[in-house]
Amino acid sequence: MRQLVTLRWIAVAGQFVTILFARFGLGFDLPLVPMMAALAAAVGLNLASMPLYGWRKGANIQLLLALLFDVGLLTTQLYLAGGATNPFISLYLLHVVLGAVLLDRWSSWAIVAVTAACFGVLTLYYRPLILPPDYSGEYFLLYTIGSLLCFMLIATLLMLFMTRITGNLRARDTRLADLRQQAAEEDHIVRMGLLASGAAHELGTPLASIAVILADWRRMPTLAQDADLQAEIVEMQSEVQRCKAIVTGILLSAGEARGEAPEIMPLHQLLDGIVDEWRAVHPSVDFDYTTRVGDDPQVVSDPALKQVIANVLDNAAEASPHWVAFRGERTDGDLALIVRDRGPGFSDERLASFGKPYQSSKREPGHGLGLFLAVNVMRKLGGGVSVVNCEGGGAEVTIRMPLSAIALS
Repeated sequence: MRQLVTLRWIAVAGQFVTILFARFGLGFDLPLVPMMAALAAAVGLNLASMPLYGWRKGANIQLLLALLFDVGLLTTQLYLAGGATNPFISLYLLHVVLGAVLLDRWSSWAIVAVTAACFGVLTLYYRPLILPPDYSGEYFLLYTIGSLLCFMLIATLLMLFMTRITGNLRARDTRLADLRQQAAEEDHIVRMGLLASGAAHELGTPLASIAVILADWRRMPTLAQDADLQAEIVEMQSEVQRCKAIVTGILLSAGEARGEAPEIMPLHQLLDGIVDEWRAVHPSVDFDYTTRVGDDPQVVSDPALKQVIANVLDNAAEASPHWVAFRGERTDGDLALIVRDRGPGFSDERLASFGKPYQSSKREPGHGLGLFLAVNVMRKLGGGVSVVNCEGGGAEVTIRMPLSAIALS
């Protein structure tokens, strides 16, 4: 509809200039009042069509009626200006082509039938176009010039229209390809989530059994006398507790075992908690942490967001074991979380395939899923993830999302 409205504006302007030039420049006797009234009707239809942009219900009928109106407008102007003897009679072909491109098959043939009928009627009924005395005997020359102008007009309008329609189709195909890719990635995430949830359930029982056995060992008189062995048992118990916490986190992320209400806290407290947990697991990494969150709004603690940040920090620590920087800041209603490292950076191949599963420089099974999950979680929250290589070495990953996605309204 937008393309038709644009073409109709061009047609109105072209007809307005042509009518005035033929009447006052060449001296043709044209009925200005009814011809201008037809142009005014076209302007009114354009203004009435604008609210229909993007309205898909009954689109074929709307386009058909709009094209039929244009055919009627052209027929009216030709009837008042010589009928089939007017060289601009070929403009009917423009409507036929537009109908073939925009309409369903039956509607396209309806346009063909209507234009053919109008052409036939104009060969019998029309207001004769009488040449001014100065142009008597030069009808063929004027008709040839008019036919040339009509051809140039049709060719130009078709080129503009087809170019824009082709661009729209390409944009649509690109969008559909992106949606198919997104659907495939989301299906991949669902399958991974089911696998992780099932594994978490299966691991719960052996972890509980190990915890019970370790507790019994600590109470055994024989083992209680060995201080070194007792220290190792305590360390094993803490690791088992950590494994159980990870399993619980997986189940929470999968939507299970949610017996507690969502935790609400200030934004800086959420980020500080994520950093403290990560520092406890990576005590040997020199961690540079800064945060600027402004008025510090209340947010809902999201396990998925925590996991995303932890995954990106883990990747940075693997690339740069001695130094990692993490910065949180707010800009124009968005929350930006920037992770920087001093590692080798990303290769051109990795940058081109960033966010796709199993694309990792470590070449080990399962790697590459951290950034893949980060990209998809941020997409669900209305944000995104970007990555660049820094000039002095290393890489910078930016997680950006609207703060409203986690803020407590």
